[in-house]
Amino acid sequence: MRKTLIAGNWKMNLDWDEAMTLFANLVKLEAENHINVEVAVFPPSTYLRHFYELKKGRNSGLGIGAQDCSAHESGAYTGETAASMIASVGAQYILVGHSERREYHNESNHSLSDKVIQALKYGLSPVFCCGEKLEDRENENQTFVIDNQLDSTIFNLSEEDFSKVIIAYEPVWAIGTGKTASPEQAQEMHSFIRGLVQSRYGHDVAEKCRILYGGSMKPSNAKELLSQPDVDGGLIGGASLSIKEFAQIIDSSV
Repeated sequence: MRKTLIAGNWKMNLDWDEAMTLFANLVKLEAENHINVEVAVFPPSTYLRHFYELKKGRNSGLGIGAQDCSAHESGAYTGETAASMIASVGAQYILVGHSERREYHNESNHSLSDKVIQALKYGLSPVFCCGEKLEDRENENQTFVIDNQLDSTIFNLSEEDFSKVIIAYEPVWAIGTGKTASPEQAQEMHSFIRGLVQSRYGHDVAEKCRILYGGSMKPSNAKELLSQPDVDGGLIGGASLSIKEFAQIIDSSV
């Protein structure tokens, strides 16, 4: 049975006081409620160690992850953060290939593959993002795009390494655009992705692979999306910045 993961991607939001307050409220929420799902947050990397110390001090099971890592081990790469550094401050996850990184930083499949390898080398679980743009969806090329994004990156991993990867499907056309993917559309693509995993690694691996939905999940649509058989959780953007909305999404997954 795949355990649901509700992950909050904070992107480049919240100053120090806001971030610490929100995370402390999440820790409190977890302590006061019996949460049967896995919950993780991906704040700006400058907060990771502080979050780790806070959750450790309160014996919290909340997961923490970085929003990106370098494709390189170390060296003269100003502004980059190595996976080893992220692991050393207590993180458990790394987002790789988020649509905003692909678009704004021109990340290639080759560099994303290297980032996944770095994450795995240091015991971090990559949350590998894939998804099509509006023009791809309108031209009915969504399955081709997803196949290409996976085939040349995480599908090069061994079965053992692949089993440590979480996939996040992001219909880019449904993020911050006012457009919404229906639960049926989400299920269709998640089922397609699981089928690709099965064709590469077999039935057992595919059944254990967690696939998150990352297309503007919010309290009003979370329950329907999370009830789909191949949707194993959500990668939440804007709604994760509100303790009330994030808590409602967590409750929807039970």
